[in-house]
Amino acid sequence: MRKGLEVAEPEGYQRGLGTRQIQMLAIGGTIGTGLFLGAGENIAKAGPSLILTYAVAGLMLFFVMRALGSC
Repeated sequence: MRKGLEVAEPEGYQRGLGTRQIQMLAIGGTIGTGLFLGAGENIAKAGPSLILTYAVAGLMLFFVMRALGSC
């Protein structure tokens, strides 16, 4: 290591998850599973055209989020 170059240690950071973060992960996993199973049931009832509808809706949502992000 050269003289005069020192690596600063990050202060104030801890490794770990708090209870609030674990709760949010659990809620997100539950919601995601419910949406996945619900979509599967709807695709089984309506057929593969629903996949195209989901893709179009997702594309529109993507462009709306891009537009909101560029403000």
